[in-house]
Amino acid sequence: MSIKTKGSSFITLIVIFFFWGFVAASNDILIPVFKKALNLSQMQSQMISFAFYVAYTVGSILYFLISALLKRDILNKIGYRNGLALGLVVSACGTLLFIPASNNASFPLLISGLFIVGLGFSLQQIAANPLAIQMGDPSKGNMRLSLAGGINNVGTTIGPVIVSFAIFGGISNPDQSLNIEAVQIPYLVLGVTFIIAAIFFKLSSVPDRIGEAVENKGGQIIETMKHPQVILGMIAIFLYVGVEVSTASNLPEFMKQKLGTPESAVAPYVSLFWASLMIGRWTSAAGAFDLNETTKLKLSLLLPFAAFGVFAFANIIGGHSIQELYPYLLIVVVLAVADAVSEGKPAKQLVLYSVLGILALLIGIFSSGMTSVFAFISVGLFCSTLWPCIFTLGIAGMGDKTNTASSLLIMMIMGGGVISLTQGALSNEKMLGIQHSYWVGVACFAYLVFFAVYVGRLLKQKGISFDQEISGGH
Repeated sequence: MSIKTKGSSFITLIVIFFFWGFVAASNDILIPVFKKALNLSQMQSQMISFAFYVAYTVGSILYFLISALLKRDILNKIGYRNGLALGLVVSACGTLLFIPASNNASFPLLISGLFIVGLGFSLQQIAANPLAIQMGDPSKGNMRLSLAGGINNVGTTIGPVIVSFAIFGGISNPDQSLNIEAVQIPYLVLGVTFIIAAIFFKLSSVPDRIGEAVENKGGQIIETMKHPQVILGMIAIFLYVGVEVSTASNLPEFMKQKLGTPESAVAPYVSLFWASLMIGRWTSAAGAFDLNETTKLKLSLLLPFAAFGVFAFANIIGGHSIQELYPYLLIVVVLAVADAVSEGKPAKQLVLYSVLGILALLIGIFSSGMTSVFAFISVGLFCSTLWPCIFTLGIAGMGDKTNTASSLLIMMIMGGGVISLTQGALSNEKMLGIQHSYWVGVACFAYLVFFAVYVGRLLKQKGISFDQEISGGH
């Protein structure tokens, strides 16, 4: 089922994707700031990621439970516009906790605020993803989700820069004292924006219905989970989001310990990691359009550098020097080649990018200096299109259970918190140490290789093949 709707309605919808990216990437700036200000261990500091991402799972479980009790899908009962508005209001309430959290230097209040923000995001995710797919020609649903993912990446790229500027005033001074009260400003502005957006969505022409009410939600979940690709896909999403988030969230501590980089100077590197996802998604998106091969090739070479330009502009405006980061463009060339070799096929791309992710982590583990930093940051490039690859394989052949399967996969976003916490625990010098803690990511990528090969063969046995190109991301 598709919905004929105005382009303005879709543009209104994808603004919400920007919010998700802004907050998720900004967490990586909060981690080293609160770690130093409150004298936390690396594992304790990773509770920031844990609280935020586990909220997605808690929110999804609550969604299923309430739907089961009502014997009707919540969004079909209250409407998608109301669902989006409610999710935004919940997230806005979470940002209010940043006032007492920073005034009292309270870590429990901080992570409680992020947890509430994440709860609101969970409801927004459940509503916005299917809306983006259904608002127009179903055959172009992936392209609309790809565009939404691009807007998300703009948020992930500028979020760390803005939050860092709010805290440090754009001055990279190692001796500068940390003013955690400064985090109030960007998050309160964000909270006000959430409220304005909630009112806007309530009054907008965004579709309020996209399907019929779903009965016996609990039974459908059980039936859906009998399909092996769904269970294996849930584990894959858990580990994919895990390696993506943990690689970035532990990067500031790695740079502090191994390169002596102060908290005030990590924003460009965190920003580049998240911009790497934008670079990879823009590169893959070139193949999603109905263009001749020559034009596609030109776009695939041009778009990744254009995405890097967005990163460079945001950081230069933010007062950061990025000359040291220009050699990273050589790794972007590697991504462009890998994209061409994968031909946009889900299983093939998932295997190739996961192997490259393993290689990047191994280089980071066994080298030093900026070589290690570039290697760890490049994990963002190789994570860039794994979300749609896993989703495509995980929900293949599910028919009328596709929406339930999608919800189960979204629930596993909690991996971003659990894997980050695990790596943070292992980063203790009595365990693996910060550099060798990245073996956690190697294990995650290894499973993704297994998932792609096994599920790809399983689906072929069922007569399901994937020769089409994919694009997009989360």
